[in-house]
Amino acid sequence: MEPLRIHQGLVYPLNRSNIDTDQIIPKQFLKRIERSGFGQFLFYHWRFDDDGNPRPDFSLNNPKYQGASILVAGENFGCGSSREHAPWALQDFGFKIVIAPSYADIFKNNCVKNGILALQVSDEHVQTMMKKAESDEYQLTVNLENQVVYDNEGFEVSFDIAPYPKEMLLNGWDEIGVTLTYEDKIKQFELTNK
Repeated sequence: MEPLRIHQGLVYPLNRSNIDTDQIIPKQFLKRIERSGFGQFLFYHWRFDDDGNPRPDFSLNNPKYQGASILVAGENFGCGSSREHAPWALQDFGFKIVIAPSYADIFKNNCVKNGILALQVSDEHVQTMMKKAESDEYQLTVNLENQVVYDNEGFEVSFDIAPYPKEMLLNGWDEIGVTLTYEDKIKQFELTNK
């Protein structure tokens, strides 16, 4: 995984609450065995009609949001089943950061394990970012080291993150990567405990 320290990107506002993992990536697309290729199915039933044609009334189909890497959404994002495919789909589509007032715990943990920062700020701050992103092309900068999100118009908000997921994201580690940081100690243990 790539380290995430400071990221500046285009914001896509999804002004909905209680978005569950089946809405993020519907169950019929979970048959793939690799982690890639899920982005094309992200929010599938919202983005496409029954014939597979893009719905012009769904905002993510608006060219203004092409290349967005920061998703701002309503409360309880990622609720529902614990499918890890949801962060895979978000990441494969190009999202590196999700900002919401609250998350389902399993979804938030799955994001960290896959290199996505799911950061939590108040609903008031989320609504401010959404309004700006809905009205015009809107960029945010997320500084993970300093735990702050800001734009070039004077908006700034800090966020909390536990030390362990922060370290994983800053270093680009998944759980195996964390284990490998102890490789010398593991080898020493194996040699002394035969």
